[in-house]
Amino acid sequence: MAQSEVIVGADGGLRGVLERVQLIAGSDAPVLLMGETGTGKEVVARAIHDRSPRRSGPFWRVNCGALAPELIDTELFGHERGAFTSAVNQRKGWFEQAHGGTLFLDEIAELTLAAQVRLLRVVQEGELLRVGGEEPVRVNVRIVAATHRNLAAMVGAHAFREDLYYRLHVFPIVIPPLRDRPGDIGALAAYFAARAATRFGLRPTTVSPRDVELLALYEWPGNVRELATVIDRAVLLGEGQRLDVAAALGIGGRVVRPRADLASGAVAEPPSDVIEQLDVIVRRHVERALRAAHGRVEGPFGAARLLGLNAHTLRGRMRKLQIDWRTFRPR
Repeated sequence: MAQSEVIVGADGGLRGVLERVQLIAGSDAPVLLMGETGTGKEVVARAIHDRSPRRSGPFWRVNCGALAPELIDTELFGHERGAFTSAVNQRKGWFEQAHGGTLFLDEIAELTLAAQVRLLRVVQEGELLRVGGEEPVRVNVRIVAATHRNLAAMVGAHAFREDLYYRLHVFPIVIPPLRDRPGDIGALAAYFAARAATRFGLRPTTVSPRDVELLALYEWPGNVRELATVIDRAVLLGEGQRLDVAAALGIGGRVVRPRADLASGAVAEPPSDVIEQLDVIVRRHVERALRAAHGRVEGPFGAARLLGLNAHTLRGRMRKLQIDWRTFRPR
């Protein structure tokens, strides 16, 4: 997101994250962002920079996982002219380019152990040595690192340096996955729908309560990034007239009522070429979760957990759809 944009979810599921951002932004302490892929770690890193005294300085993002091992040193720390055959000019690395600002090291866990040693020197001493250089170069950079992996476990497995881990782990911020903040889905969908309409040159379309209800039933393994993709697809499929969320999620069909198998109690799946009413889709999905959870609604093995919903939200939908959890309890 650009600097002028508001963080969607700041008053909802990301409230705690933004409180920690506000707490640490004025400091130069390193920050470690942790969360699943697609949760918006770069957006949070940008928020830290925008709220810091370095806001007028550069903000650079480096995807450590995309750096070829043989190019890590020259990319991060730069090189002198003549350092190797193709080094016809001096090159400043990402640390020097971010001087006076913030360097966001995304996927920090992907760095090789050798690169971690050289990174530790920059973090500890604030200076680096370009490839082929003899004199250290001072740099003034705020480091924000991010990973979707368990760094503590990697330290235990000797796959990540313990000393670097503790240097980066000064102020950790955990970003919750989208399934743990379903209340943000409506606002995020509206934001992405407006953005997609502008990008594709289509008329803006509103996100209906039924759209939000359908989106909230999905678990979003790809988190916010996946939601943005689905909304882009829904805007395109609706051709600027509406959001076709059902089609974007791969749900097709003519209006049809589900058929119950009296022997097994299972609800028959509709043919792939029919479009169902949304309440039918939601009802079947909730009943499938209740069946898998043996009628339990709450708790670690309950239907609410399987659906990625708050238990109170699920009970409200069950009342609306007249679903009785007791019918799914084993006899």
